[in-house]
Amino acid sequence: MDIVTICNLKKYFGEGPRQVKALDGIDLSVEKGRFLSIVGASGSGKTTLLNVIGGLYEPSEGTVIVDGTDLSELTEEQLTIYRRRKVGFVLQDYNLVPELTIRENILFPVALDDSRPDEAFFRNVVKLLGLEERLDQYPYMLSGGGQQCTAIARALITKPSIILADEPTGSFDAKTSQNVAGLLKMTAETYHQTLIMITHNPELAQLADRMVRLRDGRIVDI
Repeated sequence: MDIVTICNLKKYFGEGPRQVKALDGIDLSVEKGRFLSIVGASGSGKTTLLNVIGGLYEPSEGTVIVDGTDLSELTEEQLTIYRRRKVGFVLQDYNLVPELTIRENILFPVALDDSRPDEAFFRNVVKLLGLEERLDQYPYMLSGGGQQCTAIARALITKPSIILADEPTGSFDAKTSQNVAGLLKMTAETYHQTLIMITHNPELAQLADRMVRLRDGRIVDI
């Protein structure tokens, strides 16, 4: 069963002769519970594609259906709820709040949604990511790997259907990159989530169940 179905997706920025065709006719489906890696040179459209799936960009043309919902039919408020509940974002620069503890950073999306955390699930996630002894510390007290694990835990805490990871290992050495990518894959498998990851690293891309390559806003091979 496909959790993401994309048909003739186009995304343009600007108008006239300076218009940029970031995505120029993408057809793509992603099976539920699978790990998809997206590779390609800078400017190929990888991040734009991820942002459209995440509901951050509105397509210029085409349809994007995620978990049975056509994103074009959602209001801005509904898109915000979609991003909070259906999608977990893991970015290269972590985006942790420095004034909050690790515990508070992980639970931040739950607080935004004005809901109560699943304490048993929270404990399982922090144990899986090795953060049990770090919960009362602040982001600056952790290594880059520890901060990325916090970002992964934050992405997981709302039990989203999809994890979108944009170059999550871009600032790490080879060993740490393998560890972080491995953690993402393991947590997605553990919690039966779909993982879509952008990476420039061919070794990390090979960890996925499937790889898609973009060039000039188009899929060139699968």
